[in-house]
Amino acid sequence: MKYTSARPLADPETGARKLVEIASGIQPVQDGRVFIELINVPFLKQGGTGEQFSAAVALAQERGWLELP
Repeated sequence: MKYTSARPLADPETGARKLVEIASGIQPVQDGRVFIELINVPFLKQGGTGEQFSAAVALAQERGWLELP
């Protein structure tokens, strides 16, 4: 039997908070916009997956923490 390590960003709430934390540290380019690639790469390096990133973006947008064009 194999045990897997806990995924820290598997919970959408935790992932969304990490996403906003990463986004707040990035310099906006114009009109307060941030390139999604500048958030995606650090999120993935923190141990997140693409599915977790999508869930985090959806939750952050739903709660009004991020605004997508």
